[in-house]
Amino acid sequence: MTAMTLLSTPEYERLAARHEHLLTQSTWKTCRAPLLATGLIVYFMFCWWFFSIGKVLGSANYSIAGNYLADWVSYEIRPELNIDRDGAITITYSRFDPIGPNPNPDWIKSETATVTRQPVASAQPEAPSASAPAPAPAPAVPAFNFMANAPKAEAATSITTIAKAPVTETAIVKSSIDLGRSAKIVVDHQSVILTRGSETVELKLDNAAGTVTAQAPLPTWVEQRMAGGRAYAYFGFAGWAEVSADRVRIHNRFFGWANFFFDINSAFFGKSPGEILTLVTSGPRIDSSQSNLSLAWNDILYNPSWQHLDVWSKLLQTLVMAFVGTVLATLLSFPLAFIAARNITRNRVLNQFTKRLFDFLRSVDMLIWALFFTRAFGPGPLAGISAIFFTDTGTLGKLYAEALENLDDKQREGVKSVGASPLVIQRYGVVPQVLPIFASQALYFWESNTRSATIIGAVGAGGIGLKLWEAMRTNSNWENVCYMVLLILLVVFIFDAISNALRSRLIGTVRH
Repeated sequence: MTAMTLLSTPEYERLAARHEHLLTQSTWKTCRAPLLATGLIVYFMFCWWFFSIGKVLGSANYSIAGNYLADWVSYEIRPELNIDRDGAITITYSRFDPIGPNPNPDWIKSETATVTRQPVASAQPEAPSASAPAPAPAPAVPAFNFMANAPKAEAATSITTIAKAPVTETAIVKSSIDLGRSAKIVVDHQSVILTRGSETVELKLDNAAGTVTAQAPLPTWVEQRMAGGRAYAYFGFAGWAEVSADRVRIHNRFFGWANFFFDINSAFFGKSPGEILTLVTSGPRIDSSQSNLSLAWNDILYNPSWQHLDVWSKLLQTLVMAFVGTVLATLLSFPLAFIAARNITRNRVLNQFTKRLFDFLRSVDMLIWALFFTRAFGPGPLAGISAIFFTDTGTLGKLYAEALENLDDKQREGVKSVGASPLVIQRYGVVPQVLPIFASQALYFWESNTRSATIIGAVGAGGIGLKLWEAMRTNSNWENVCYMVLLILLVVFIFDAISNALRSRLIGTVRH
């Protein structure tokens, strides 16, 4: 073992004088870290100013973002309370409300009373009296000109207004809506009382003038954009309400997805799982033309609220688009990569032409290709397959060519030394080295295209992307959006696991 030699101070000084560049750190190395840190700070400050990030964060409405997020995992029941001038309240529901027929939710408590209504008077034309003079007879005219010259006799009529007798009936005069989570709304013909937690707001209704007036300054969760106009009350996840002078619209939110299996028009709607199982296995036939099991399965697939069959078929279409587009791109880029590689094809013109072709194909984004082919072929999966094929041909071709240019020439030289033909040299000297890499990259792009096919589908290139975009455009079917996003995530996770397993096996095969 060699002993360490220690230099004395004079020896160290003499060594530093002879080799100053070895013992003195350069200015760049000394200042590199502070300069890089300063540059990053300046860059982030510029981005903060250029994109107005502070202004955006300050003016952002986070409550709306929270409502959108809640809409993904919930559904709403929307009763509408119409207030007549006579003091009666009528509760109605929209045609597609998930509550189903004959709604009578337990979270609405109503009080009834005897209300006298004055029906609107009707106007009827009065028949001419018998004493009125009869119109003069029309003079005789030639037959050939009868239609052109016949005079028009008009009977004198008058309008009579018929007043209807008042009607006395039992009607709702007050309703209390319990939204849960300490949120409550009480409605009568004169006022609306809103309660959220410990805060209470009273709004006076003037049906004749059409105004809504707050009795006190409004809290942050109640919004009235103009004096006397309609007011909006937000109760967080519990829902929200819109208050007008003659109408109160309630949006009561519940966690979960309503009618996911059976729509309100299904014979199985509202039944418990046990009742459905009994009907399917041993119950009498609901539809004489098919079994209850077939009817239940048909109702699930063709559920108009969730459209399971259509969503699943569009998802399958997306997977087919990604698979076919990737396979076609792999098959074309494989031979073109051999032409682009300088060490395989000794022709500079062909090398440069093929590489520039790859650059052109991959420089145009897949979304732009999708728009182009949608215009050329029309909406559908053919446009999506073509977009994936063009983009991946350029990208895979470049990757394959670079892999070929970096391979080990020893194996190829060994095959060449025995007098093999050029084709045999590539078959046994090149392909065994690069084939696992090519397959691994193709598998990765197949996995990636499963996600990309969803995006290009939104511009009309087929698949589930278009259906996802249609659901988002309605701004009310966010639970359907969440359903499709979860299906896409599930498929991506599955294909990611399959792709990783196949790539690991290919790489392992090469190492062994």
